[in-house]
Order: sequence, then structure tokens, then C-alpha cells
Amino acid sequence: MIRLALALSVIAAPAHATKASWYGPGFHGRTTANGERYNQHAATCAHRTAKFGTVLLVTNLANGRRAECRVNDRGPYIRGRSVDVSKAVAIKLGMLADGVAPVSVRVK
Repeated sequence: MIRLALALSVIAAPAHATKASWYGPGFHGRTTANGERYNQHAATCAHRTAKFGTVLLVTNLANGRRAECRVNDRGPYIRGRSVDVSKAVAIKLGMLADGVAPVSVRVK
């Protein structure tokens, strides 16, 4: 429980910058870590420690675009990334073509 609280406090810090990536077609329809089906068109994301159902505000630091997403999966599993967003969120953030973007993440 303490570990989760520490992780969420880092997410909530407005100056916390990290990287986000997105996942879509290859996972569409598969079961997520919380048991629901992944929908690449929904505003969802994967985070390693945030409680399922937590809404995160992700800001693309390269272009200032923001999007809200609900945590329903675990990941990313690549060092230096804190969140994997759905294809729909990647479109809102303007990061679809690049695949990865510098972001700030905070609990909404």
C-alpha cells in the first residue's frame, strides 16, 4: 500500500516528466489486467502501479495537447516510460505517428 501511495504521489507531481507510448491494433479485443476487453478507441491506459479506474491527465510536452485516460491495464514494460495510452488517446495527444512522446502525468 505504501508503494502504491509513493507511486501515485510521483504521478501527481506537476513537474514529473517522462515518456508515453501507445498500443492499439495488436491488443484490440484482448483481456486487460483488470479483466475488461481492450478497446483501442476508448480513452484508457496502462500504468504499472496506479489503481485500476484512476483517471490520469496526460500532457504531451512537445505540443501542449492534453487527454484524460482511465487506467485499466498494467505496463509499460520499457524503461523510461510511465504510461501506455490507447490509440484514441495517442490521437488526442498528437503522438500517433511518433509512437512515443515526452509527457507529464498526473492524477485527475
